Amino acid sequence: MEYLLCAVIGILLVILLALLAKVYYLRRSAREIAEAFRGRLEEDTNVLIDISTRDPYMRKLAEEINTQLRLLRGERRRYRQGDLELKEAVTNISHDIRTPLTAICGYLDLLEREETSGNVSRYLARIRNRTEALKDLTEELFRYSVVTSEQELNPEPVDLVRALEENLLSFYGALRERGIEPKTELPEGPVYRELDAVAVNRIFSNIISNAVRYSDGDLSVTMKKDGCITFSNSVRNLDPVSVGRLFDRFYTVEAGRSSTGLGLSIARILTERMGGQIRAEYQEGRLYIRVSF
Repeated sequence: MEYLLCAVIGILLVILLALLAKVYYLRRSAREIAEAFRGRLEEDTNVLIDISTRDPYMRKLAEEINTQLRLLRGERRRYRQGDLELKEAVTNISHDIRTPLTAICGYLDLLEREETSGNVSRYLARIRNRTEALKDLTEELFRYSVVTSEQELNPEPVDLVRALEENLLSFYGALRERGIEPKTELPEGPVYRELDAVAVNRIFSNIISNAVRYSDGDLSVTMKKDGCITFSNSVRNLDPVSVGRLFDRFYTVEAGRSSTGLGLSIARILTERMGGQIRAEYQEGRLYIRVSF
């Protein structure tokens, strides 16, 4: 009887050890699949998932994932190709529109020098206004296509304080026209970061330009030593949904104004490409745009 009991216990121990070994290999296979899957998503590679276990179910799972990865890779390549073709088309169209626009502006200059009636002068002013808006749109489309073309950035030591001051000074005339006296609070010493100087200036310029266009008459700019810059201004007719879309391409708060809706989108792309963060908040009637490097 004791012999039979020992035999049963032995068999149970063997079964238990076999199950533990099975669980161990299954867990290891699952971990291998998870790590390989994560790597295939992060890298554009043709290498498929392979696992060390011979378990048919886990190998079947790996094969199913490989099938989906092949489909995903094909879709990704088609998307990249279509996106590249779209950007090239936008660049070419923007370039082609520049020539007739330049000619139109030249003829407008000549017409404005001629003696005209009040109605004609008023019509010419409207044509000039719409032509300038079209020029701005064309230039912004061209800049957007360049920014999104994954052009190589050139990191170098950039003093964020100086860059911010220079951009604020460049908008001095536009701010005065809107009756805006900016309030600034900047560090006394320089704050250096390894960034692309041209991209930094484009980010600051686009954010300040947006404030000039939509502010209700004020602008506040603060910067901390940790490289966090906050632009804030009072603005009516905003809500959380609108604020959430400020960085979307072609989105404008008011469609009637001369705006392409690309400025903040470009700012976000450049900020993230340099490892920074940008976000917008709306609190008690004020819009806050925070950029940190």
